[in-house]
Amino acid sequence: MNPALILASGSQIRADMLRNAGVPHRIEPAKVDETAIRDSLSLDEAGPRDVADTLAEYKARSVARKAPDDFTLGCDQVLGLGKNIISKPETPDEARDQLRLLRGERHHLYSAAVIYHGGEPIWRHVGVARLVMRKFSDAYLDDYVERNWDSIRTSVGGYKMEEEGVRLFSRVEGDHFTILGLPLLELLAFLTLRGIIPE
Repeated sequence: MNPALILASGSQIRADMLRNAGVPHRIEPAKVDETAIRDSLSLDEAGPRDVADTLAEYKARSVARKAPDDFTLGCDQVLGLGKNIISKPETPDEARDQLRLLRGERHHLYSAAVIYHGGEPIWRHVGVARLVMRKFSDAYLDDYVERNWDSIRTSVGGYKMEEEGVRLFSRVEGDHFTILGLPLLELLAFLTLRGIIPE
């Protein structure tokens, strides 16, 4: 019997990616105070990549304590605009403000994954994608947020590339799975190496 994999995330997209790739897993969303962790890292002037990696590790550790013999996968995605971090919008107005800030600019998505086993982190990877937004009109922006608010409220930066959000972009450089929030190819390579999924 293969070792169990626990996804320490409530993200439906991440669960779908694992399921579609044929990776057996169970879901146990981590309960961590992301705001407190981000605030602490901000005081230390941590960059977006380090914030994503640290949050993924906290999530994995939180769930792994209850099942140290299993493999626990923690994930996080951070949007970096220069050294600034943009989070999930809390209101439609905040989504509009975020998208105005990103309009015509290049930003980065950092998708971190950390696996815990035996009480220790045994694997980690941070995938990076570079995206450039086109200079869309204010009218389109308003219509976009109004049409898509229920969906984009759960996405950093206020857009989802797998939906209408793709129309906001002029250029995308990076792995599709990383953009969706999980460095899946690197994860599959590790899971295969450790015998969690068959070769």
